[in-house]
Amino acid sequence: MQAIPYIALVSALAALALAAFYYKNVSSAPAGNERMVSIMKQIQAGARAFLRQEYTWVAGFVVAMAILIPVVTGVALSFVSYLLGAALSAGAGYAGMTVATMANARTTNAAIDGPAKALPLAFRGGAVMGFSVAGLSLLGLTFTYLLFVEWIGTNDAFEIFTAFGLGASSIALFARVGGGIYTKAADVGGDLVGKVEAGIPEDDPRNPATIADAVGDNVGDVAGMGADLFESYSGSIIAPVALTAFSLGLTADAASHDWNVQLLMFPIAVAFVGMIAAIIGSFAVRGGDSSEVKALARQLHRGTTVAMFLTVIGTLIMGGVFFGDADLFEAWYGLPLSVIGGLVAGWGIGKVAEIWTSDHFKPVRRIASQAETGPATTVLSGVSAGMVSVAASVGLIAVGVLIAYWGGQQTLGDTTFGGVYGIAVAAVGMLATTGVVVSVDAYGPIADNAGGIAEMSELDPSVREVTDALDSLGNTTAAIAKGFAVGSAALTALALFKSFEVALTSAAAEEGRDFALSLDVGSVDVFIGLFLGAMVPFLFAALTIDAVGRAANKMIEEVRRQFREIPGLREGTPGVEPDSAACVGISTRGSLREMLAPGALAVVVPLVIGFIDVDALGGFLAGALVTGFALAIFMANAGGAWDNAKKYIEAGAHGGKGSDPHKAAVVGDTVGDPFKDTAGPSMNILIKVMTIVSLVFASAFV
Repeated sequence: MQAIPYIALVSALAALALAAFYYKNVSSAPAGNERMVSIMKQIQAGARAFLRQEYTWVAGFVVAMAILIPVVTGVALSFVSYLLGAALSAGAGYAGMTVATMANARTTNAAIDGPAKALPLAFRGGAVMGFSVAGLSLLGLTFTYLLFVEWIGTNDAFEIFTAFGLGASSIALFARVGGGIYTKAADVGGDLVGKVEAGIPEDDPRNPATIADAVGDNVGDVAGMGADLFESYSGSIIAPVALTAFSLGLTADAASHDWNVQLLMFPIAVAFVGMIAAIIGSFAVRGGDSSEVKALARQLHRGTTVAMFLTVIGTLIMGGVFFGDADLFEAWYGLPLSVIGGLVAGWGIGKVAEIWTSDHFKPVRRIASQAETGPATTVLSGVSAGMVSVAASVGLIAVGVLIAYWGGQQTLGDTTFGGVYGIAVAAVGMLATTGVVVSVDAYGPIADNAGGIAEMSELDPSVREVTDALDSLGNTTAAIAKGFAVGSAALTALALFKSFEVALTSAAAEEGRDFALSLDVGSVDVFIGLFLGAMVPFLFAALTIDAVGRAANKMIEEVRRQFREIPGLREGTPGVEPDSAACVGISTRGSLREMLAPGALAVVVPLVIGFIDVDALGGFLAGALVTGFALAIFMANAGGAWDNAKKYIEAGAHGGKGSDPHKAAVVGDTVGDPFKDTAGPSMNILIKVMTIVSLVFASAFV
């Protein structure tokens, strides 16, 4: 068992080696003609400039937290793991963004020869992101565990280990919010003026917001999403380790004892199995001659299917190895079933997302038909579809939690700890194949950029048909990955919450007094906390959506100004170019300013409540978890449904491009943009940031 962290470390290095292999594979592909290369370089420059500024702003917050954590908690070395988590999270996002901005033009060029070449190339570009995220996360976690638990053996080893997750969360929070505001301000502004007012196609080179929109796809849906999944993956592994350590009162010396080591190492072993499975699964993705979305989807999802199957087999084997000792454990199969239950629940939530966001199913086609009667009915049908999808996803989470709880009790005995531990490792199972899941997700922005470059480079319409098919699939894969992320957030937050409860009790015992966290709804402080917690996700969503609106307003005014003041721009006079840099600057400045208030909310509110009343904080976290999960699913699926309803009409249904239903669908898509790419994806970070902040500062609250 002592070798597990070292084996996991090797698997993390293998993932990073695979990312390097795919990077070379993508970089060696031809980028196309001079115009395509020029556009690619503009996108690269804008994305790098934004990330540099964003990381500069966030660095101040990270340094302040690195000082605050040891001062308030008294755990001196916690700042080391906190900074490591933040640095690796930022590095994963930057690496993914770098290759994504390189893969876009190359995918466009490959699309000239059809989807057989374009799809694998876009996937490999996304795979650099996927395996950088999973590899750096597992590398950082195993190194932190080995350093503080095995090698140094400090008294506060597990408190230090937990701080790694807070570092990852700090970057993810601002990267997701800032990147989301950037991309949607450009997208909304460009669409409303270009497609609705000026009547020009999406990604038309005459539209000054087009480059900013393409930059936004990378800083929001690649760098931001990468930091998001890095934090989710890290948190899912930290939760069962922290739960075990705090529940059993473990020190570094006790970590090697029989019962303890199995429970501490099992989540890391599952992560190792999932990593190897994801690496193998990535090689199963192939192209195909058909540009039909269904055929492309089968090719793309083959990697995920293979990875999931191998993870199930590997987890069962690990279960026998870890829990086969009848003197220490009861049924060996219980915890492996918890992991598999989480994996299947995550797949199920992804499937719900596919059903509600793909134009091959009724919800999207119903929204498209409602566009016949205008924007109002389009918006209403999208809201309804998103809400119905919440019911299906909540049902899946409930079943997954029950299976995981039962599995934990089967192996560890009929105890609350055993059940909650089962739920914690179910979250690891849900994200075990993160490498390939993120690869499929990051493929989407690359395909989207490829379509934009095809349009701006004025390539043959057949190329745009291929990239549109790839892009339509990308919207669905993005919704699936968001389902995995928010599903794991719910399970991880529950395990972290239980760890928080135990940490409070332990901290009080060290002070020589008894304490038990109360969640009695009849208690006024818990009741108030529940309502405050239920309110915060709505307030957080409102702040981020308002931020998109304000930044989009400035973008709309700038695009209108350029159409009005630059002679020949709207008409497409040869040699007349828009001022794209001005639009990039508007999105950059707006998003960086606007990300501060929502980000501060997630950190400050639980700290303030915790120092006032710990029972109120317990109610607060419970309320935020429930409403945050529901809002995340609703907004992600409603936004994806509106987007693909628009694309379904653009493909020729209900009058096609330029028709009144198309204009109504564009309005629906515009409403859905901040839902699915800004506020919705930020919810899973919000609920975990608030929980892990509470856990890290638990000792200070008592």
